[in-house]
Amino acid sequence: MTIFNFFTKSNIECPRCLGKGFVDWEDIRRLNKQLRWVPAPCAYCNGEGKVNKDQLSKVAVDCVYLTIDLPESELEKIKEGDKETVEKGRQLELFVDNLIEYVEHQHLSHDRNAEDIANLYLSTEDEKAAFSVDKESLVLYIQKIIDFKNQTES
Repeated sequence: MTIFNFFTKSNIECPRCLGKGFVDWEDIRRLNKQLRWVPAPCAYCNGEGKVNKDQLSKVAVDCVYLTIDLPESELEKIKEGDKETVEKGRQLELFVDNLIEYVEHQHLSHDRNAEDIANLYLSTEDEKAAFSVDKESLVLYIQKIIDFKNQTES
């Protein structure tokens, strides 16, 4: 066995993008990350299509926080299993999940539109919230949630 084989043997096809180097809508549906991800280069494998199999034990394939738009230092912390960074990611995932549930409830139970839901949410948001969003982005995201919910119910 050559040294080259030794180093490449521990690399496997990326389970997030299935070796394409790019996360597409099929991957997003397969990993149940609709409303959380958009198609983009794969952050799990850095767009290379292969990962070291040790990474599987350090970071979940469907980690919502691990996206290509994070600074390189943050990506590395996640991939190394840094407890503080992984917890930050877990908190972000909870925030997004709760926001989606909030929007669904406000839209389905109270027949509110995206603008009304955004205004209500922003009026109750804690000024010291760990994650905050501007109104315009929030309205657009809420509308995506509503559209997605309507589409899946059809």
